Amino acid sequence: MPQNEPTESLAAPAALVEERRLRKDLGFWGLTAIGFSNILGSGWLFAAMYAAQTAGPAALLSWIAAGALCGLVALVMVELGATRPEGGGTVRWPLYASGRLVGTVIGWSVLLSVGGTAAEISAIMQYAAHYLPGLYDGGSLSATGLGVAVALSVVLTALNWFAVRMFARLNNLVSVFKVVVPVVTVIALFLSGTHSGRLTDHGGFAPYGYAACLTALAGGGIVYSVNGFQAPLDFSGEARNPRRNVPAAVLTSIGLAVLVYLGLQLAFLFTVPESLLGNGWQGVDLESPFGQLALVLNLHWLATLLYADAVISPGGSAYVGVAIDARHTYALAKNGLLPRFFMRIDARSGMAHRALVLNLAVIIVFMLPFGGWQDIVSVMGDMYLLIYAASAVAVAAFRAHEREGGAPRTEGEVPGVRWIAPVSFIVAGEFVFWSGWHDLRLALPLVLLGVPLFLLQQRGTEGPSPRVELLHGAWLVFHLAALTLLSWLGTFGGSGHLPAPYDSVAVAAVSLGVFVWAVHSGADHLSRQSQPMSMR
Repeated sequence: MPQNEPTESLAAPAALVEERRLRKDLGFWGLTAIGFSNILGSGWLFAAMYAAQTAGPAALLSWIAAGALCGLVALVMVELGATRPEGGGTVRWPLYASGRLVGTVIGWSVLLSVGGTAAEISAIMQYAAHYLPGLYDGGSLSATGLGVAVALSVVLTALNWFAVRMFARLNNLVSVFKVVVPVVTVIALFLSGTHSGRLTDHGGFAPYGYAACLTALAGGGIVYSVNGFQAPLDFSGEARNPRRNVPAAVLTSIGLAVLVYLGLQLAFLFTVPESLLGNGWQGVDLESPFGQLALVLNLHWLATLLYADAVISPGGSAYVGVAIDARHTYALAKNGLLPRFFMRIDARSGMAHRALVLNLAVIIVFMLPFGGWQDIVSVMGDMYLLIYAASAVAVAAFRAHEREGGAPRTEGEVPGVRWIAPVSFIVAGEFVFWSGWHDLRLALPLVLLGVPLFLLQQRGTEGPSPRVELLHGAWLVFHLAALTLLSWLGTFGGSGHLPAPYDSVAVAAVSLGVFVWAVHSGADHLSRQSQPMSMR
């Protein structure tokens, strides 16, 4: 069992029994394929164009920055996955390190982020409408489209129903296709002919200023596209030799994905016809960027391949998303946020069947009111970033507690995490802030609904009092409230009362202060947990 599990959990023995039923069938390549497939979803089909619209050729810097920053965040989560491997670990670690308030709020946001899988399924419907008109009506799923989307959700759930080894094999096949098509696209576009001077013409390398690179991180879809690297960590409880394979798989999947995205961005920049650049990069507006670009360049075979992959790539991400959501739901049941009924692991297959069924219902519910890829992603995209912030606090709190107790260095610790953890916490806060006021005014208050859920959950539970738990988790509530206020004051869709770059600097300063507070609270929580009940 992972270290520092809350002692008040009466179901700990049951959780241990269920955890032992998970099959250790995933090796390095299986984990890498899971991470890469989760990253390379629908984003590659659109992000190159939106990033160019936002930042011009300087979008190349945004991709490099996103890869580097996600690498920092990944190193934090890699240490947690290597030292505390567990199914759905990204949901469990904040609970261990910071208590039930943080665990409940983060768990609630993860439950809401199931909408990300609904977004991928919605993207498939939008692309499939090229072949099957009538799936969409006025920008939203029609009744027919909703029926097809529900059927696809059922199929993806059914594919995840069987053993994790079958999941890994199917995902490996999908991942190969998802690698081949973007690489073929890059090669074919470059061979079709390029336009020289594209990195300097039409306003220069940074026609809209270098600050636009920050906007492109969120507004251009770059953060969303690189997001998803944490997938192998959620399978750490099912990995062979997790201390070696999980870190290597996470970092490898990020590196491969960033290389593919850079190639796609360069291919887009160098092959867009001059006729489309009359109003600069902001004037390039294609409904299906690479598909239409292939048709313009008379690469009809490539266009056919792209429209097919426009279904397969989001389908692969949705396939992995269904599997990850099931691990999260399983972990939320272990946390006590959901009934223990959903914690059950099927003894024959090693899969959380009840969690899969619950997530199927949640995915369908999210498709009903939204219906469009962008509508779902715009609100749900920020929620998963909160897990990164909570994970940074968790790794620092674990280290602080172990050093206070004189514990020796744990095998699997990542060198440099002492400074990587606060930087990754700040990065997560900046990513959330750069998403813009339009999204955060909906997303962050929705996440804060986890606080009353925590208060309801505390009734009749053993362990620390609600007052103590509130003190240990108050940093997260403050951080969410501060980000909401700074977003309204700032220049990323806000009122502009706090001009750039001071708005981003303020977010960094507040995030650093909150991080110090959070680690201190986490270390105190862990110290109380390690004490005998009579001494608390």
